[in-house]
Amino acid sequence: MKNTAILAAALTLGLAGAAMAQDALTERQVRTQLEQQGYTKVHDLKFDDGMWRAHARSGDGTRVSVRVDPRTGQAFPDEQVSRLSETDVRAALSTEGYTDVHDVGFKHGVWHAKADDRAGKRVKLQIDPETGKIIGTD
Repeated sequence: MKNTAILAAALTLGLAGAAMAQDALTERQVRTQLEQQGYTKVHDLKFDDGMWRAHARSGDGTRVSVRVDPRTGQAFPDEQVSRLSETDVRAALSTEGYTDVHDVGFKHGVWHAKADDRAGKRVKLQIDPETGKIIGTD
């Protein structure tokens, strides 16, 4: 009976992981998304800290580093300016149920924060600088 419960829990976690993996874009899809947003010469594309990262050329030929939302493919250039303040980010995270929000900062074109999720688990978050929406977790 105990082994059955452990097996069921393992299968549930495995299926949840597979579902989350299916929600994330593949490397090829991210490359396509970046090209559709006007980026060229995309290289050094890798998945790190819950987001895709890449180096590329912007529409005007400038070399840029971008972070990419793993679900939508939206690019966030490192030199981007945020419309949100730290207070806005903290409020958005609180509204989403995060507690003990700390180490909030704007770096590489996105907001970063550490917090406890609803289950009490410590998480690192990347937040959209335009909307306050969570775009990456680790």
